[in-house]
Order: sequence, then C-alpha cells, then structure tokens
Amino acid sequence: MAEQRGGALLRSASSPGRATFLELFFDLVFVFALTRVSQRLIDGIDGSAGAVAADVGRTLLLFMVLWQVWTITTWVTSRYEPERVVIQAVVVGTMFGSLVLGVTLPRALEERALPFALAYVAVMLGRPLAIAVALRGHPRRLVPVRLAAWAAASAPLWLAGALLPGPRLALWVVALAVDHLGTLLGWPLPGIGASRIRQWLVTGEHIAERYQQIFLIALGESILVIGVTYSGKEFSGEAAAAFAISFLITALLWRIYFYRAGHLLAEALRTAGTPGRLAESAAQTHLFMVLGVLSAAAGYELVIAHPFDPSRPNWLVFVVGGPALFLAARSRFEYEIFGRVSRSRLAGLLALVLLLPAFATMPAMLALGAVAVVLALVAFADARRAWHRPPEHSASPIGRETLGEASPEA
Repeated sequence: MAEQRGGALLRSASSPGRATFLELFFDLVFVFALTRVSQRLIDGIDGSAGAVAADVGRTLLLFMVLWQVWTITTWVTSRYEPERVVIQAVVVGTMFGSLVLGVTLPRALEERALPFALAYVAVMLGRPLAIAVALRGHPRRLVPVRLAAWAAASAPLWLAGALLPGPRLALWVVALAVDHLGTLLGWPLPGIGASRIRQWLVTGEHIAERYQQIFLIALGESILVIGVTYSGKEFSGEAAAAFAISFLITALLWRIYFYRAGHLLAEALRTAGTPGRLAESAAQTHLFMVLGVLSAAAGYELVIAHPFDPSRPNWLVFVVGGPALFLAARSRFEYEIFGRVSRSRLAGLLALVLLLPAFATMPAMLALGAVAVVLALVAFADARRAWHRPPEHSASPIGRETLGEASPEA
C-alpha cells in the first residue's frame, strides 16, 4: 500500500509531456536571478586583467549554484507528477529559496554569505528529503535519499564558508565540487550504489522544452539588460545604434540556437536508446550556451553606456567572448543532435578569435557591430544550406546504445 501511494507521485504514460504552468512560474525567479549574475559581472569590470578574471571566477561560482538548483528541479519535475501537492510544494519552496539566492547573490561572497548559504543548503537538502518521505516504500525513494546524503555531506562546507570570511571562497569551491561530483557519479552510497542520470528514463519532450526555456530565460535577461540600460540613459543617436545592434545580436542568438538543432532536441531524446545520456550531455552544453548569452548581455550594457569609448580588453571579454562561447557550445549542440558540426559555425568562431586584435583598436560600438555581422553570416549560412532541401531529422550519435531492462529506480 505504501509503495502504491508513493508510486502515485511518479509521472505516468498519460501525464502531459509539456512543461507545466508551475514550472513557468518557477522560472520567473530565474529571470531576476540571472540579471543579478550579469550585474555582478558589470560591477567587476574595472581593474587589472587579473582582478577581472578573479571576479569572473567568483561570479561563475555563484552562477553554478543557481544552475545546480535549476537543473535538479528540472529533473524532479520530469520524473515526478507536477500536479501532486507534494511536488508543487517542493517546487514552490525551491522557488522561494532561489529568490533568496538571487537577492543575496550580488554580495554573496561578502556580508550576505550566510543567507545565501542557508538558502542553498535548505533547497538541496529539504527537497530530496520531502520527496523521499512522500515516496515511502517505493524503490525510487533511494534516488532522493542519495541526493539528501550528498547534500548533507557538502552542507558543513557551505555553512563554514558563510561563517568564516577568510577561507570562504576555497570552502565554497570545494563544496560546489562535491555537489557536482555527486551529480556526475550518480550520488553513490555504500550498500545501495549509484543512480547515474544517464541511466534514467526521461520524458524527452519535457526535458527538451525545459532546456529551451532556460535558454529563452537567458535571452529574456538580455532583453531586460538592453531595455533598462537604454532607458536609463539620455537618448542619443550613438546609444540608439548600440541599443539596436544589441537587440539584433540577441535575435541572432535565438535564430542560431533554434535552427534547427533547438527544434529537434525533443525528437533526438525520443529516439535515443539511452535518452538520459543525451539529456545529461545537453544539460552541460546548455550551461555554456547560457553563460555565453549572459556574458554577451554584460557587453551590451557596456556598449550602450559607452558606445564610442575605445574597446578595452576587459570589455572584449564580454562583447566578443560571450558570442564566441555561445558559438562553441552551439557547435557541440549541433553534434549532439546531428552527429556533425557545420563549417559556418566553426568559421564564425574562428573569425571572432582572429578579429580580436582589430576589435581592440575600434570604438566599442563598431566591435559590437562586427560581432553582429559575424553572427548574421552564420545565420545566413544556416538558411542557405536548407534552401530547396527537405527538413533534416535528428541523427544523434549520443545515446544510441540501449541499457537493456531498466532498474526500478529508473
């Protein structure tokens, strides 16, 4: 009886494959939280190259905390029925914890370290415990038990870092490494082993839609940065041009992502022999694409605010580095879906790298315009390749093999 009650939390074949309104509601917090990431990047832009690199590294640490929360929540809503009250309570509780993370993130390594760490530990430990209790005697309860055990192992490091300013950064780096190592290894525990994500039975349409949505959230954060920065300036022709180019680049990033690999992710997951393996790989790829978009957004703010200032090397890290990181990750995404990488994407990435010395001699807006031209050529090459040809279908080389009979935890 207990197993039947716990099993009612699991998604059934009749459950809708699409993302729910609950998940869209949850994502609203991340629109705000990602703006805090971009703002922290902007706040640390001045200074020596070493100081900027150190600040980018610290911001990356805080972003990875947000990414860990969002990713695990996505797996929860993919494996469990989001219409159940328990799951809704877990998601809404995670949403509040994520809001606290976003509010404290700009000063999380300073005076707001304790509420940041407490919110993260509460989410990472409370969420699997609540699900494990709700699953009762069901075999799948061992998965959240594993997550809770690993979260409990890293919690002292997070809390010690919050209370000890000196070794804070080092302790949090180790704590985050423990959390990500657990995810990578399947949270192994003595006596019950591991549960690797790549072995899970996943709802392909749902996972694909959630990845698409986090990418759109990052684009939405870019639009927010563009609008807020331009509305806060005195209107001028130079700022208006930078505003328009920034929007164009955002639109091109959307076009390049969705055409056509972004559209076919659900199909690739649906036809994969081991969809969990492809989903795990795609999660890593989307991490870098989202980072590229956020970095580009920081570049927009710099250029709109100072359109004809010389392009400082620190600025080019964001103005050029963001789109370059996106193209590199998007190339990997194309391989995950089609088993190939288009030459146009590699050429665009190479062009951005080779043009860096020239960008350093240009006004910031001209460098941003050159980035827009490179991305437009990549998008044009995509469209040209598809002219008078039937639509492609996925041919992913990842997850072709099958795992045989699934375990009760899958």
